[in-house]
Amino acid sequence: MCNHDSKHSSLLSADQAGSRKHKAPKTTSNGPSARITDAHHDEEHSTWNRRSFMQALGLVGGGTMMLGGTNLTASAPTRLTAALANADNSDRILVLVRLKGGNDGLNTIVPLYDYDFYANKRPNIRHQEADLYQLSADIGIPPSMQNLQTMWGEGAMKVVHGVGYNNQNLSHFRSSDIWASAVSNQVDNTGVWGRYFEDIYPDYLVNPPSEPAAIQIGSQGNLIFDGLDAGYAFSVANPGQLADIAENGVLHDVLDVPGCTYGEQLEFMRGMTNTTVTYAGVIHEAYENASNAVEYGNNQLARQLSLVARMIKGGLNTKVYLVTLGGFDTHANQVNEHNNKMEDLSNSIQNFYTDLEDAGMQDKVLSMTFSEFGRRIEENGSQGTDHGAASPVMLFGPALQGNGFIGNHPDMQNPDNVGNLAYGTDFRSVYSTVMKDWLCIDSGLVDQVFYGETYEQLDLGFSCEALSVPDFNTASSFQHMGTYQNGQTYLEFNMPSTAKVTVSLFNLLGQEVGTLANDFMFEGPQKINVKQAINRRLFTGQYVYRISFGGRNYSKSILIS
Repeated sequence: MCNHDSKHSSLLSADQAGSRKHKAPKTTSNGPSARITDAHHDEEHSTWNRRSFMQALGLVGGGTMMLGGTNLTASAPTRLTAALANADNSDRILVLVRLKGGNDGLNTIVPLYDYDFYANKRPNIRHQEADLYQLSADIGIPPSMQNLQTMWGEGAMKVVHGVGYNNQNLSHFRSSDIWASAVSNQVDNTGVWGRYFEDIYPDYLVNPPSEPAAIQIGSQGNLIFDGLDAGYAFSVANPGQLADIAENGVLHDVLDVPGCTYGEQLEFMRGMTNTTVTYAGVIHEAYENASNAVEYGNNQLARQLSLVARMIKGGLNTKVYLVTLGGFDTHANQVNEHNNKMEDLSNSIQNFYTDLEDAGMQDKVLSMTFSEFGRRIEENGSQGTDHGAASPVMLFGPALQGNGFIGNHPDMQNPDNVGNLAYGTDFRSVYSTVMKDWLCIDSGLVDQVFYGETYEQLDLGFSCEALSVPDFNTASSFQHMGTYQNGQTYLEFNMPSTAKVTVSLFNLLGQEVGTLANDFMFEGPQKINVKQAINRRLFTGQYVYRISFGGRNYSKSILIS
């Protein structure tokens, strides 16, 4: 019998909850109207919040900490980390700005060329024509975004009109997953960034880099950085606690655990947390190495971007940041709420680049907004807007080398088949262009992340020489996975040629448990019964295997049942 106290019990139950797989919610079919019923909307948000709660408990990788009063998450282990660390883009950084809830594109980028129709559809929530700042004779932005007019005038802003995808899903949960996974025709539980370099850097689980390639602030439950393997989250309350963690090297004691199956599981959980905490030290060091040159204020996005600026200026070699501005699900009383959000966005982006300019880094950082969907063309009866389809993507930074519009503004008088703004630019074209032309990732690898699809490249004003990745075909040809049959765990892989092979098993502390194989293997399929091969007792739980041959290593997590 294994005795444990309530503290151990609560900690284990949280992580057991975090280890469960997400179940995709049921999505509603697009009927004759794009409007969502109140019952569906309440259910949607209930599901969304439960998913976010599960993420906070620690489903996929990374860990959360409090830094400067803001939640910050180091991304889960993905091959993107190793890829970006080795790419020919060492001085380029991408900041993704998520406008969570479905941003109203028509009240963000206002169609002056068809203002009368716009005003007729939105008698209570429209912007007054005389108050709009003109980006061109055809397009205006509201007074709340006036600081972006300055960036536009300086050639540091572009707008991609009508971004979306075919048969827009109107569920927050599902559409957020589609934007994160870049897969719209089926459920995919991996993110577009998390899939990167799964085969190119196959030994990441055993050899993670010293600094995270992606840092996520907010958006718990979003799978944009999720790969195939999961980890566990960690939390600290403030920078002082973060410094203590960095100094001591661990957050949890991995020795004082019960000597039974429960204790082994607790050891795994604490060990994974401690592994993730290794990023806390370098993040805190960068944060302390720099300061903000401007006063950001205390709004939601302002606090996040002030932290990102300090980490960039402090020398953290992270390539991708995700920040989150919530509150865009404006079904009622939209005018003040949306204006407040746009003011936070406008002021924060301008301050962010002014701050970076203080360190001469403003042209090294590209920022890009995205939202799960836009809003309906007409206002509803609550002086708000309901879920819609296409919406603009805004990009910021001097690297754009001039202002401009990409594509055409959606025609309000020619909506899609359910009455929403029709998309003109596939969101994956934006992703693909940024990956290839800003982060300098090989075009063939980017297409593979999109499952073999090649999307239109947009002229965003920057380019780079593509990264060449050696041995790509060799790496991607080796298939390996854990399989489960009749209560047994097997490791199966297909040898591309005869070679001397070593297969090792590690626990989640990174300690080698034993050797599963160390012998010549012939070309063709191989299958190893893990428990029989290890010839020692294995507690039920998650492990990591490593297959080594031909000078290459391949690792992935595996569950021992």
